[in-house]
Parts: sequence; C-alpha cells; structure tokens
Amino acid sequence: MLGEGRLINLAAAEGHPASVMDMSFANQALSVEFLLKNQGKLAPGVHTLPVEVDTEIASLKLKALGISIDTLTSEQIEYINSWETGT
Repeated sequence: MLGEGRLINLAAAEGHPASVMDMSFANQALSVEFLLKNQGKLAPGVHTLPVEVDTEIASLKLKALGISIDTLTSEQIEYINSWETGT
C-alpha cells in the first residue's frame, strides 16, 4: 500500500504546514463548541458552520499574524450580496 496505510500526504510528502493545520483544528474545536452550546436545539443532520464562528476563526488567525482588516461599508456589503452564485 502507498505510505504503508498512512495518510499519503504525511508519509510520502511533507504533510500540511502548521499554518494550515491550525485553521483546521480551530474549525474543528469551535464547531464542537457550537454543537455543545446548541445541544438539543439542532435537528439531526449535517449543519453548515455558522458564519459567525467562521468569522471568529478568521479574525483570530489574522490577529495572531498581526494583520488587521477594514470593516466593510454598507455599500460594499450590498454589492457583495447582490451577486448570485455562479455569476
């Protein structure tokens, strides 16, 4: 078997850099936190991570890198929301 049954990207390459893995772990941890906080409120099934949690993860990563971003203006938000998927 390739990579002796291990994840091929880890056994036959360099794997994921820490800068990618920390985002994955943050998504997993905050997703579990969201599920625990909303236990009994969510119907069984697959749920998309709420945008607030995703935004929190991105904000924490940017802060860790010493990066700040501007807040969108209402006009920019209106423009972004005016597009339809695939256009």
